[in-house]
Amino acid sequence: MKLSIIGDFNPNSETHLGTNNAIQHSKNLLQCDLDSYWIDTQTITKEIFDHFDGFLIAPGSPYKNMENVIDVIQYAREKNIPCLGTCGGFQHMIIEYARNILGFKNAEHEEYNQNVPELFITKLKCSLKGRNMELNLVPGSKVAVLYGKTQIIEKYYCNYGVNHEYINILKSGPFNIVGSDYEGEIRVFEYPEHPFFIGTLYVPQVQSTNSNPHPLMTGFIDAIINNSNI
Repeated sequence: MKLSIIGDFNPNSETHLGTNNAIQHSKNLLQCDLDSYWIDTQTITKEIFDHFDGFLIAPGSPYKNMENVIDVIQYAREKNIPCLGTCGGFQHMIIEYARNILGFKNAEHEEYNQNVPELFITKLKCSLKGRNMELNLVPGSKVAVLYGKTQIIEKYYCNYGVNHEYINILKSGPFNIVGSDYEGEIRVFEYPEHPFFIGTLYVPQVQSTNSNPHPLMTGFIDAIINNSNI
């Protein structure tokens, strides 16, 4: 089995190193044979899609090529390939959702272009970078089941989030908003009727340890295993 990590790898990035470590922690727990590969966003071609059993959309935006990342997310969603997006990954999954499901073809991310009308992702009034925050999860959601609880504390690295102007529009579509902080902000979503399609604005990877692999990462890798055996 092969996992593609979509992102522009930076060996000095805490979240990128944490991603590599978290994958290994969950692999050790599940005792599975899974190879993972970082794919630079500038080198993505549609020919590589079929070579992977799962996609992790990594933290660390702006990506070198945003449109390539959107293409990967769309492919994973439409082909029922397990996909997890964290921080920047979450943000780009929202953009793909707005464009290809909700019909906002010009949906954009303020980090790339500030001068467009349909900014679904905008700069947060108060940066979350470096903050640990409590979140509430919707009981019975896939994410809550993986955690085994409905209140969690996770760490953020982001300066961008969902534009308040589009919250009701986002909620009107098929995505389930399953995690929010004490202010009610969207922090976690999942796509129903999919083996694993989840986005988190926080970065669960950095909380993982070898003795306590992160349940969301373990659930993601377990979904790759189960999906590849179908």
